[in-house]
Amino acid sequence: MNTRAIRAGGCVVGGGDFVVIAGPCAVESETQIMRTAEAVALRGARILRGGAFKPRTSPYSFQGLGEEGLRLLRKAGRAFGLPVVTEVMSDTLVDIVAEYADILQIGSRSMENYVLLDAVARSGKPILMKRGMTSTVEEYAAAAQFVMEHGNRNIILCERGIRTFGTATRNTCDIVAVPLLQAMTGLPVILDPSHATGRRDLIPPLACAAAAIGADGLIVEVHPDPERALSDGEQSLTFDQFENMMAGLERYLQGQSRAPACAAVG
Repeated sequence: MNTRAIRAGGCVVGGGDFVVIAGPCAVESETQIMRTAEAVALRGARILRGGAFKPRTSPYSFQGLGEEGLRLLRKAGRAFGLPVVTEVMSDTLVDIVAEYADILQIGSRSMENYVLLDAVARSGKPILMKRGMTSTVEEYAAAAQFVMEHGNRNIILCERGIRTFGTATRNTCDIVAVPLLQAMTGLPVILDPSHATGRRDLIPPLACAAAAIGADGLIVEVHPDPERALSDGEQSLTFDQFENMMAGLERYLQGQSRAPACAAVG
């Protein structure tokens, strides 16, 4: 299904292309984010992701570098020709995040934070909205409609798995929600196999399933050394694993007369 084309920083999500967003869960250092940006750009990613403000369940976990992380993320994106997306956690942070990011991410915990949704809508920036971890498809679509009613129609939806009684994976991937949401909203819908599974070995097969079902793209976590990552290392791909995933995706997309759109590295 051809969904609405959302333009962000020279990249288009939706409208028939399959776009891969990749990068670390959190920006940890300049070396880490620069190495990752170069690696994912060379392997076909179109947009760079990375967290500067991290909503962690444990107060003892790494909380991000804040504005310094935003600065480093933008620097890495510009160095390798990639627009950047990062999460904004509070309406008080919208202006500072919008100064650095091309796309503002609404995390799963914030999907029904209507004060925040109003603020990001008024920013005028494209929005990547993740599904709430206990939200129905109808509730998710309603949250997107709230943003549109507040003046911003540039929304990318992201299925990232929901909480169920299952414990074998971090979440349960509701993959049929992808074409369902596309039909309900007309918006581009991407899949997050990193959070849906919580396991790097399950990311490539789920990524291929996303391509096969007609998703508009993926957002995946990639790290130079996942075993030493400060957050979500167990669900982060190495550079070689990311390259192998992209090669596997190409076979599925070519069968649909689609191909992963590759960025030129500057």
